[in-house]
Amino acid sequence: METWSVFLSSLLVGLSIAAPVGPIGLLTIQRSLEHGPRAGLATGLGAAAADAVYGAIGAYGVSWLVNALVAARMPLALAGGAVLLFMAWQLLRAPLAERAAATAPARDGWHYFAGTFALTLSNPATIFSFIAIFGTLGARLAGGSPWTLVAGVLLGSALWWLLLSAGVARLRSRFDARAQTWVNRASALLLAGFALWQWAGLAAPGGLGGSGRG
Repeated sequence: METWSVFLSSLLVGLSIAAPVGPIGLLTIQRSLEHGPRAGLATGLGAAAADAVYGAIGAYGVSWLVNALVAARMPLALAGGAVLLFMAWQLLRAPLAERAAATAPARDGWHYFAGTFALTLSNPATIFSFIAIFGTLGARLAGGSPWTLVAGVLLGSALWWLLLSAGVARLRSRFDARAQTWVNRASALLLAGFALWQWAGLAAPGGLGGSGRG
């Protein structure tokens, strides 16, 4: 029973980390509207897989890897911000009107998955949350496998992205080409804002503690 309790607790951790609106959430919403639920889900699952990786690092307490990530937090944050700005630029330069969905085919789902997987890993602030949370949950595992924690986080995060992409995709019929253009513009501005926020966090006391996720 204790193992199931830890699994359910870590599932809620995965949900709570994924749910706040951030750059990954914006990309999931935008791609679900433009390309459908599969594109949105692939985007979210990339973040879920990265959460599982950081969760495994926290659950197993791999100190040398934690230290390496902390040491690399500045280049990781700079790279992640640059990727967000590039994505914002891509959305802004899209055709402004009368764009039919057939003229903008969705990319392969693995492309979306890999992109958000790398983007989520580039935010080392995530690992600090997992280390703190898993330090508490790990004490309750009573000798069980840390993979119980990792599986819970992965499934919790994936569940959120499934619900979000499916829910948003149901609204696709209400968005014509002009409305989608405005969604893209708003998403681009918000993504750029997240990038600048992440870079500003480098100069703030405590480093990246305030960087956005989700």
